[in-house]
Amino acid sequence: MVHRRHDPDVCGVTAAIAVIEGKWKTTLLWLLESGPHRPAALRRQVPGLTEKVLTQALREMEADGLVHREVYDVLPPKTVYSLTAFGRELAEALGPLSDWGHRRLARLTGAPAS
Repeated sequence: MVHRRHDPDVCGVTAAIAVIEGKWKTTLLWLLESGPHRPAALRRQVPGLTEKVLTQALREMEADGLVHREVYDVLPPKTVYSLTAFGRELAEALGPLSDWGHRRLARLTGAPAS
Protein backbone atom coordinates (compact mmCIF):
# COMPACT_ATOMS: atom_id res chain seq x y z
CA MET A 1 0.00 0.00 0.00
CA VAL A 2 1.35 3.43 -0.98
CA HIS A 3 0.92 6.09 1.70
CA ARG A 4 -0.85 9.15 0.34
CA ARG A 5 2.13 11.44 1.01
CA HIS A 6 4.12 9.26 -1.41
CA ASP A 7 1.34 8.58 -3.93
CA PRO A 8 2.00 10.40 -7.23
CA ASP A 9 -1.69 10.17 -8.14
CA VAL A 10 -2.97 12.13 -5.14
CA CYS A 11 -3.83 15.84 -5.06
CA GLY A 12 -0.84 18.02 -4.12
CA VAL A 13 -2.70 19.63 -1.23
CA THR A 14 -3.56 16.19 0.14
CA ALA A 15 0.09 15.14 -0.13
CA ALA A 16 1.18 18.28 1.72
CA ILE A 17 -1.42 17.87 4.46
CA ALA A 18 -0.38 14.22 4.91
CA VAL A 19 3.11 15.44 5.87
CA ILE A 20 1.81 17.81 8.56
CA GLU A 21 -1.25 15.90 9.74
CA GLY A 22 -1.54 15.12 13.39
CA LYS A 23 -1.91 17.21 16.49
CA TRP A 24 1.68 18.41 16.94
CA LYS A 25 3.57 18.69 13.65
CA THR A 26 2.45 22.21 12.71
CA THR A 27 3.27 23.41 16.23
CA LEU A 28 6.72 21.81 16.04
CA LEU A 29 7.27 23.33 12.60
CA TRP A 30 6.31 26.75 13.97
CA LEU A 31 8.65 26.41 16.98
CA LEU A 32 11.56 25.23 14.84
CA GLU A 33 11.16 28.26 12.57
CA SER A 34 12.81 30.32 15.32
CA GLY A 35 15.92 28.14 15.26
CA PRO A 36 17.33 24.81 16.44
CA HIS A 37 15.84 23.24 19.57
CA ARG A 38 16.66 20.34 21.82
CA PRO A 39 13.79 17.87 22.33
CA ALA A 40 13.37 18.80 26.02
CA ALA A 41 13.01 22.48 25.08
CA LEU A 42 10.31 21.61 22.55
CA ARG A 43 8.43 19.54 25.14
CA ARG A 44 8.52 22.38 27.66
CA GLN A 45 6.96 24.74 25.11
CA VAL A 46 4.11 22.38 24.19
CA PRO A 47 1.97 21.38 27.18
CA GLY A 48 0.46 17.93 26.78
CA LEU A 49 3.09 16.67 24.34
CA THR A 50 4.61 13.45 25.63
CA GLU A 51 8.20 12.41 24.98
CA LYS A 52 7.02 9.37 23.01
CA VAL A 53 4.75 11.39 20.73
CA LEU A 54 7.40 14.11 20.30
CA THR A 55 9.97 11.51 19.26
CA GLN A 56 7.55 9.92 16.82
CA ALA A 57 6.56 13.26 15.26
CA LEU A 58 10.19 14.39 14.91
CA ARG A 59 11.19 11.04 13.35
CA GLU A 60 8.35 11.32 10.82
CA MET A 61 9.28 14.92 10.06
CA GLU A 62 12.92 13.87 9.61
CA ALA A 63 11.87 11.02 7.28
CA ASP A 64 9.85 13.54 5.25
CA GLY A 65 12.87 15.84 4.95
CA LEU A 66 11.42 18.65 7.07
CA VAL A 67 13.82 18.53 10.00
CA HIS A 68 17.49 17.75 10.50
CA ARG A 69 18.60 15.81 13.58
CA GLU A 70 22.09 16.61 14.83
CA VAL A 71 23.57 14.32 17.48
CA TYR A 72 26.63 15.60 19.33
CA ASP A 73 29.15 13.10 20.69
CA VAL A 74 29.24 14.43 24.24
CA LEU A 75 28.22 13.15 27.65
CA PRO A 76 25.37 13.32 28.30
CA PRO A 77 24.30 12.91 24.65
CA LYS A 78 22.99 16.07 23.03
CA THR A 79 20.48 16.07 20.17
CA VAL A 80 19.31 19.19 18.37
CA TYR A 81 16.58 19.50 15.74
CA SER A 82 16.38 22.22 13.10
CA LEU A 83 14.38 22.86 9.96
CA THR A 84 15.85 21.84 6.64
CA ALA A 85 15.51 24.12 3.63
CA PHE A 86 12.55 21.94 2.60
CA GLY A 87 11.00 22.42 6.05
CA ARG A 88 11.48 26.20 5.87
CA GLU A 89 9.84 26.16 2.43
CA LEU A 90 6.83 24.34 3.91
CA ALA A 91 6.65 26.79 6.84
CA GLU A 92 6.62 29.71 4.39
CA ALA A 93 3.93 28.02 2.30
CA LEU A 94 1.78 27.59 5.43
CA GLY A 95 1.98 31.32 6.25
CA PRO A 96 -1.02 32.31 4.10
CA LEU A 97 -3.00 29.35 5.45
CA SER A 98 -2.22 30.53 8.99
CA ASP A 99 -3.40 34.03 8.11
CA TRP A 100 -6.62 32.58 6.71
CA GLY A 101 -7.09 30.53 9.89
CA HIS A 102 -6.75 33.65 12.05
CA ARG A 103 -9.32 35.46 9.88
CA ARG A 104 -11.68 32.49 10.22
CA LEU A 105 -11.31 32.46 14.02
CA ALA A 106 -11.96 36.21 14.17
CA ARG A 107 -15.04 35.74 12.00
CA LEU A 108 -16.35 32.98 14.26
CA THR A 109 -15.85 35.02 17.42
CA GLY A 110 -16.94 38.33 15.92
CA ALA A 111 -13.56 39.85 16.78
CA PRO A 112 -11.83 42.13 14.27
CA ALA A 113 -9.17 40.33 12.22
CA SER A 114 -5.63 41.63 12.65
